[in-house]
Amino acid sequence: MSAKKELLDLLVERSFERRKVTLSSGRTSDFYIDCRQTTLSGRGHLLVGQTILAAIESEEEERGRPFDAVAGAALGGCPLASAVSLTAAQRGRELPALYVRKATKDHGANKGVEGDAALKEHLSVVVLEDVVTSGQSAVAAIDRLLDAGHLPKAVFVLVDREEGGCEILEEQTGLEVRSIFKRSHFP
Repeated sequence: MSAKKELLDLLVERSFERRKVTLSSGRTSDFYIDCRQTTLSGRGHLLVGQTILAAIESEEEERGRPFDAVAGAALGGCPLASAVSLTAAQRGRELPALYVRKATKDHGANKGVEGDAALKEHLSVVVLEDVVTSGQSAVAAIDRLLDAGHLPKAVFVLVDREEGGCEILEEQTGLEVRSIFKRSHFP
């Protein structure tokens, strides 16, 4: 079984629920998906790293140039970034993970992006998000990366709820959005 198929099975088993829920966007939905129930498990972390890195490498091949880093949009995108960075390292590739905070810290280093202090400026970055409904949290993460001097080049989403968020995200940022899974993949 492929890593992608096994990951989908694990998401269905651990993260997907058919029930009424109010989303952070304020919309109501007849299903809930909490990807962290999968991505924070050892097996889920492994499968996420393999699946998303394969998608990123395919995108790099298409573009003809590599990305410098992966950036997880808080909070759900952070384990995705760690998983991809770890998988890349296991394969002999340096692909640092960045965490993009929901809000810039008002103390300490006052940072909106963590993990980039030892890295060069103007990194070519892939933004990672676990679930997209409206796309607004990913837009905010992209803005924080730009403010930190980095260059977001693409967005990869683990699950697109197919409620127009990926299209809005593309329109507002001009970046290509790639979904690993869509709502229609779930029962």
